[in-house]
Amino acid sequence: MKRIGILFGVENSFPSALVEKINLRNSPGIRAEFVQTGAVECAQPPRYTVLIDRIAHDVPFYRALLKQAVLQGTVVLNDPFRAAADDKFYNYALARRLGVAVPPTVLLPHKQLPNGTSSQSMRNLEFPLDWESVFAAIGEHGFLKPIDGGGGRDVCEVRSREEFFRAYDSSRDLCMVYQQAIEYGEYFRCFVVGRKRARTMPYDPRLPHAERYLKDAARPRTLHARLLWRKMEEDAIRLCRALGYDLNTVEFAVKDGVPCAIDFMNPVPDADVHSVGEEHFSWIVERVADLAISRARSAQPAGLPAKGVPAAAARAKRAQPRTATKSTAHS
Repeated sequence: MKRIGILFGVENSFPSALVEKINLRNSPGIRAEFVQTGAVECAQPPRYTVLIDRIAHDVPFYRALLKQAVLQGTVVLNDPFRAAADDKFYNYALARRLGVAVPPTVLLPHKQLPNGTSSQSMRNLEFPLDWESVFAAIGEHGFLKPIDGGGGRDVCEVRSREEFFRAYDSSRDLCMVYQQAIEYGEYFRCFVVGRKRARTMPYDPRLPHAERYLKDAARPRTLHARLLWRKMEEDAIRLCRALGYDLNTVEFAVKDGVPCAIDFMNPVPDADVHSVGEEHFSWIVERVADLAISRARSAQPAGLPAKGVPAAAARAKRAQPRTATKSTAHS
C-alpha cells in the first residue's frame, strides 16, 4: 500500500478535503491519511510514499522529520531542502534573471547584530552605509520586508525617509529587503500546482485577510485580460520550476498592463476554503489530489536513498581502512 500523508497544523478545510478527495478516487493501492508521528529514529524506514507539508516552515521538528523522509525515499511536497534554503532576496534576483518583472529591491544589513556576533563579525561591511544610493535605487515609498518572512510578519510600508529609518530601526536583528512600492491598478494571486498548472485569483492585499480573495470577480472576458492572465500564469509556472516548488502562490501587482511579481515564497500557500472561496478551493483540492496520486504512482520503492547518496556512500566505504579498529569515543 502506498500512503499519502498530510502534515498540517491549525488549518482544517484543506487537509480534510484533500484526504477525502484522494480516497474517493479509489486509486488501486493508494490511500491518504493524516500523519501521526512521535520521536523519529535516524534510520527509521518510511511510512509514507508521499508527504504533503502544510506546517514544517513553523516547526523545526517537522522540517527535520521531512528531510529524513526524503533521505529514505519519500516524495515531499514541497521539497524541504529547497524551502529551507529559500529567501525573498534570492527570489527577486532569480526572477530578474528569468525575465520576470519585479520591483527594484535592495538587500540591507541587519540593524542590530545577529545573536552571537560582534562588531568584528561585520568588518567587511562599509560604515556608514551609503543610504543615498539606496534611496536613489528604490525611492522613499517602499516596503521593508524580512528576507525569510511570511504571512505579512514584520512587513512595513514607508512613504518618507523618516518613516523608513523609524521602521528600519525597529527591525531588530532581522535581515531586511527594501522594495519599491508599485502603484498598481490590479492585483492577483496565482496558485501553482506541480509546476504545470496555475489558477489566477483576483486579490486585494489592502483588505482584511478573510476578504482579500475577490470571490465575485469576473473571469477575463476581453482579449487584453485573457492575455494578461496567461502572462501571469506563465511567469508563475516559470518561477516555480526554477525554485523547485510544486505548491506555491505568486502575487502580481499590475501597473500599466505589466505584471510585477511581488511575493512568491509561499511553500505552504493559503488553501483554506474560507479564504479562497468555494470555486478556487475546489480547483486547488482537485489539482493537488491529481499531483499527489501521480507522484505516489511514479515514486521509487520506499527505502531507496536520496539522489547522490549511493555514490557518496560508496566513496566513503572505499576510503575506510581495511582493518577496522574498535572505537573508544564518538561525537
